[in-house]
Amino acid sequence: MNTVRRGAAAFAAAAVVLGTAAALPAAAAPSPTPSTGTLPAGLYGTTDPTYDGVWRQSLAFLAQRATGYQPADQAVDWLLGQQCADGSFASYRAAAATPCDAKTMRDTNATAVAVQALGAVRRQAAAPEKVDQAVKAGTDWLRTVQNKDGGWGYGVGGASDANSTSIVVGALAATGVKPGSYASADGRTPYDALLSFALPCSDKDGAGAFAYQPDKAGKLLANADATAAATLAGLGKGVTATKASPEQPPACTDLTKPTAERAALNGASYLAKALAKTGHLTTPPMPGATDTSEKPDVGNTADAVVALAAAGAAKEAKPALEWLEKNSAAWAKQSGPAAYAQLILAARATDTDPREFGTADLVEQLNATGPAPKTPDTSASSTSDDEDSGFDIWWIIGIGMVVGVGIGFLVSGRKK
Repeated sequence: MNTVRRGAAAFAAAAVVLGTAAALPAAAAPSPTPSTGTLPAGLYGTTDPTYDGVWRQSLAFLAQRATGYQPADQAVDWLLGQQCADGSFASYRAAAATPCDAKTMRDTNATAVAVQALGAVRRQAAAPEKVDQAVKAGTDWLRTVQNKDGGWGYGVGGASDANSTSIVVGALAATGVKPGSYASADGRTPYDALLSFALPCSDKDGAGAFAYQPDKAGKLLANADATAAATLAGLGKGVTATKASPEQPPACTDLTKPTAERAALNGASYLAKALAKTGHLTTPPMPGATDTSEKPDVGNTADAVVALAAAGAAKEAKPALEWLEKNSAAWAKQSGPAAYAQLILAARATDTDPREFGTADLVEQLNATGPAPKTPDTSASSTSDDEDSGFDIWWIIGIGMVVGVGIGFLVSGRKK
């Protein structure tokens, strides 16, 4: 998820200049304060939305629905207003009333996550038909820009990468489309693209991992961010995935005929080993930085927790979740809505109460970053996924009782 895998066009451009194939920054990377001093009504967060406006809005929606809240109509209208007439989304459009044109930088990541978010809120939206139209238009547009290899790049026409492809797979699965049937003009599916980024178990440094993209020499280099995203996608799931049952220790196995699901389980094995070293993932220093030490990567650690839980390895994810409970507060406060959302989704994936996340009430903190959401709905499911139905009720009514009597409550993740 996690992972402006997620909307940092500036970083993407810099990566091209530097010739790197590294994954893009974490979803919740902080933005500078907007120079205009005024943000649009309905938008979550207070920082410059240029590179992550649609992304953070969408993640906030998904986390709110996962905890039973319906975003305010004003917030939903803002996201709907960001969509171009062809169904696509840019990372952010300051002049939303101006029609998109050839100069508008359409963003596959923003489009995919907005499609998923709108699908999640449509049931209680003021105009569900309008939301349905937006979801269909977004999904249709994604098909038109699918690369021949079955995957997607960050921008239209860009080379496919594991992160962008995975985000689209999650959106398709959440809206009832089977990713495996979403074939390109050459008959290639998103899973074909994902398998092209998978490292074999025999790889010395990255057994089972996924690369973001091949480097200039065509070599695949293990990337934890890409691995967390592709693990979910290979299982046919997205960022709102929940804990799979029964649990199974992750292991890496190469098949004569690789499958996306096996590659995903191999990815979980890589993540489990990476987290076991320190309890969290790390990020290398930026090129030219004076401080060359690695730093804790809070956002991608949260994504890895979701991926492991979805792969049936919640036990292996628990130490990382506990690390997040102790060490994520300052990062989330600085980073804003997307950060709170990532933590909520990590808590959800491991059956942890996000209202008692260490010393933080993540739900209250997220809700405070945007227009006040509607009163929690306890009468019906509020997610866009059939298997997640009833989850809202469990969070709002049942979690105290579940914890109190010590009853385990497992929610199966989405199936392909």
